[in-house]
Amino acid sequence: MKIPLEKLTNHANSYAAANGLQVEVKRDKTDSKSVAYQCAPISLLPNAFPSSAFQDAKCLAPYFNLLVDRISKDGTFLHDTLGGEHGVVSKDDYTKKLLELYTDIYMKEDDNRPNFAKEADALGITRSDYMLNPIDGNIDNGYGLKQVELNTIAASFAGLAVNVAGLHKQLTERFDLELEEWLDTNRKAVMGQEYSAREDTEVGVPTNPALTNLPNAMNVAHENYISKYSPSIPTVVLFVVQEGETNTVDQRMLEFQLWNNHKVPVVRMSLTKAKSQLKMDEVTGALYISPDASGDGSVGSIPTKYEVSLVYFRAGYAPTDYPDGYDGIEWESRETIERSRATKCPNLGYHLAGTKKVQQELARHGVVENFFGKDEIGKIIDIENMREAFAGLYSLGEDVTDVDLAAVNEVITGKEDQYVLKPQREGGGYNYYGSNMAKKIGENISRNKDGTISLGEDLAEFILMQRLFPPKQSAVLLRAGLVEGNGPSESISELGCFGTIVRGSDGKIIHNEYSGFLLRTKFSNVDEGGVASGFATLSSPYLC
Repeated sequence: MKIPLEKLTNHANSYAAANGLQVEVKRDKTDSKSVAYQCAPISLLPNAFPSSAFQDAKCLAPYFNLLVDRISKDGTFLHDTLGGEHGVVSKDDYTKKLLELYTDIYMKEDDNRPNFAKEADALGITRSDYMLNPIDGNIDNGYGLKQVELNTIAASFAGLAVNVAGLHKQLTERFDLELEEWLDTNRKAVMGQEYSAREDTEVGVPTNPALTNLPNAMNVAHENYISKYSPSIPTVVLFVVQEGETNTVDQRMLEFQLWNNHKVPVVRMSLTKAKSQLKMDEVTGALYISPDASGDGSVGSIPTKYEVSLVYFRAGYAPTDYPDGYDGIEWESRETIERSRATKCPNLGYHLAGTKKVQQELARHGVVENFFGKDEIGKIIDIENMREAFAGLYSLGEDVTDVDLAAVNEVITGKEDQYVLKPQREGGGYNYYGSNMAKKIGENISRNKDGTISLGEDLAEFILMQRLFPPKQSAVLLRAGLVEGNGPSESISELGCFGTIVRGSDGKIIHNEYSGFLLRTKFSNVDEGGVASGFATLSSPYLC
């Protein structure tokens, strides 16, 4: 199964340069302005993916958007799930801080202090990540979707995903004869040797609407803010970003489309700089940026100050984004933003709704149903398909059940390859697999006299997840524009499905839709999966 590797690689690198399919590279770590750009980590060609599973993921996006929104407003559920003397917050200081802020801002009543946060709208940009997994554990039954995780903060790569889909569409159409055998072989690896597409099946690389739909959702939130408050000064959208960020191209694409399509300006700022450059009006709750805060020229002519309509977090999802510590200036900035009347993406409730522990709790029978009325289930919400998408998720905290303990017992008795151990972290690189996982769990359990297992408190910050086994297919991965390894190798993929939702302060849903896709591909012998963390590459589905 040969392909014209050099020709395709040259074409891909040229396309990446011409279309901004790039990441930033720091030439000199001591000089933040000394930068260059190189081809983003990508799969040279798209990966076969069942058209029916892709359509299922698109249909589920609005349902999961609604679920996240309703969880975000249920403080009792969040406290019961994440709190407790021996719960997640007892071992995870980061989640503890988030929950404390959420409690103080959204659950406490203070007659002496206006609560502007409760008046604010909410914008959610979610990304539900799925893997294909054998139905009922048997590959002869085909593959179905299983949710790996639901991201509710800094759901990235929408911009680059659009461009990699454009690259793959061009390559597969322009070099169709030279790639026919490659595509057919991968299609059979996923769909079976006897597969033939029905006439109504969407085939090929689909159009990715992420660079239209995500900025559109931001504009909906921005316009609703303008309508509610009628600001007397210019308004901007604030992007909260990391110091030394290298995934700037992906972020700038959203910024530029927000301006090109809606004429809404953006200011970029870290949580560290926000301490001195953001102020909240204690009377109105308006969030202001001081005149000297647009150092990168994002806004153009500089008025006296700006009012912030929307705060979009592309940072703040990990403890490393708060270098001054839990009582430091970054957390003060986060609190100032949260207390304001500006729309947040995400607000603290949405952020907490995306924790691994919440997702594990949702997998318990009957929990999802509690967030929807009987009149919605089966009519507005497809609960059965949502439940079918859940992988096996098991608690290791104080709420552990016999079912959870049975999964733990399998891990320590030789079935460790059937599970993954996950902490409450985003970004990739934190999970435990195989013997490392079995060792981690084994060091934190004890056997009782009756043969039962007791879990140590240090496991409370983790959940145990069923390991998924997507089909393997050939891929060529590029890093910095160069072929990784020795050329084509076995790979597995993970589909991310973007969703956007805007909820008004009155509780009404203003906007809710599927908003694009991302496929990540890695060599099949690599456990972790983050692109930014260096484990996976950006790809796109070739529907079949």
